[in-house]
Amino acid sequence: MFPLRDHNPSGRRPYVTWLLIAVNVAVFLGYAGLSSDPRALDDFFSTYALIPARLSAGDGFLTLVSSMFLHGGFMHLGGNMLFLWIFGDNLEDEMGHVWFTLFYLACGIGAALVQYVASPYSPIPMVGASGAIAGVMGGYLLLFPRAKVDILIIFIVFFRVFPVPAWLMLGLWFTLQFMNGLGANLEAGGVAYWAHAGGFAIGLILSVPIFLRLGGFRFWSRTHGHPDHPAADYQFARSNVPKVRRRR
Repeated sequence: MFPLRDHNPSGRRPYVTWLLIAVNVAVFLGYAGLSSDPRALDDFFSTYALIPARLSAGDGFLTLVSSMFLHGGFMHLGGNMLFLWIFGDNLEDEMGHVWFTLFYLACGIGAALVQYVASPYSPIPMVGASGAIAGVMGGYLLLFPRAKVDILIIFIVFFRVFPVPAWLMLGLWFTLQFMNGLGANLEAGGVAYWAHAGGFAIGLILSVPIFLRLGGFRFWSRTHGHPDHPAADYQFARSNVPKVRRRR
C-alpha cells in the first residue's frame, strides 16, 4: 500500500518541504559512491549515523540531527521523500516556514530518542528521515483526518488506486509500526519501528497548539475533518490504447 498523493492543495509554496527533499537527496548522492567500498561506508555511518551505544557512552549527540539526513539506499530515500512530499506541504502551510522547520527537527530528534530508549546499548547505526516524516504524518492526521489520499494497492498481479480518508491510511500505518515494534528484535537491526511510532505520536502532540489555534473541535465541526478549503479533484485519464478481445 503506497500513497501517491492527497487531495489537499496547500495555499502557499512549501519551500521548506522542497528544501528538505533537496538536502536529503544531495546528502545521499554525496556519499552514494562509498557503496563500492564497504569499509569506507561503515566508517561514514559510524561517524554520522545514530548509534545508541555511542550515545549511552556520552558521545555522538550531533548524530541525533545528522542521522536524519542519511539513508540506506535509493528505495529508503525515495519512500521517505514521497511521504514528505505528500504530507509536508499542508503542515508547512498551517505552521509557516520557520515553525514547520523547528517542528520537523523536533520530531526527528524525538523519534531518535524513542528508539534509543527502546535499545540504549545497541551498536547498530540508525539512519533515515522516517521519524521526522512520521511526525509530519501525525500532525496531518490531527488536522486533516478525512482528507482524501490516493493509495496504490499492489497484490501479486493486481494493481489499483483507491482514494481513502487520511485517518484510515495513517491510522493503519501507525498501528503496523506499533505492533511491529512490539515484536521486533531490537538487537538484530532492521526497521526502527519505535522511531516511526514515537515520531508519529510526537508530531501529533506538537500539532495540538495549531489545532487549538484553528478552533480545536470547532475546527473539526466546521470542516468535518476535511481540509478547510476546496479539495483537489483528480481524475485518471482513460488510455487511448484500444482493447483487443481474446479469440476463442
